[in-house]
Amino acid sequence: MITVRRAGERGHFDHGWLNTFHTFSFADYHDPDHMGFRALRVINEDRVAPGQGFGAHRHRDMEIVSYVLDGALAHQDSMGNSGVIRPGDVQRMSAGTGVQHSEFNASKTEPVHFLQIWILPERNGRPPSYEQKNFPPQDARGRLRLVGSPDGRDGSVTIGQDGEIYSSALEPGDEVRHVLAPGRHAWLQIARGEVDLNGNSLGAGDGAAVTAEQELRISGKGSEFLLFDLA
Repeated sequence: MITVRRAGERGHFDHGWLNTFHTFSFADYHDPDHMGFRALRVINEDRVAPGQGFGAHRHRDMEIVSYVLDGALAHQDSMGNSGVIRPGDVQRMSAGTGVQHSEFNASKTEPVHFLQIWILPERNGRPPSYEQKNFPPQDARGRLRLVGSPDGRDGSVTIGQDGEIYSSALEPGDEVRHVLAPGRHAWLQIARGEVDLNGNSLGAGDGAAVTAEQELRISGKGSEFLLFDLA
């Protein structure tokens, strides 16, 4: 079964410095029918104005993944980590027992466009930790590139949950397939372009929950997306 969550159905707030869309309930957006999917709790698509951002704030017991589509996102946290996240980078911050961080647009002239993803951890109370890795764009062209996993295999960032994250970029005519093991579920989030998922047409900002399907067949039309394989 495939249930599509259209881009236009998401929660939306334009704060001037921040234009944000919430796939699931978040902050002032509450929809009891969209509280998350499996361990996937938040997918926010954010566009932050030049020089603006999120001041220091605290998290705990959450796996937070940032995926930049355009521009550059500056990160700083109470663990002593700091740096800039750019397209091709995947950042994972395990909030664990508690961490404070800030995120700002690193540019004074160009906006930054990114996805922020929250995944519920398999176990609470772990020490906080941080990881950032670069995945060259060619690694995801015409294929599914593992970028997040519980064991960090294939150079992916390590996530404290039984879930995998794949990125992919497909040109017209490209197709990728992903087999779901029995009892597994998937969420597909389209970052840009269009795809066909098992006969369902999806565009930028759309998401799809997948249950009781043996295989996902995804064909692209100049697209970029993230695929979550979840328990």
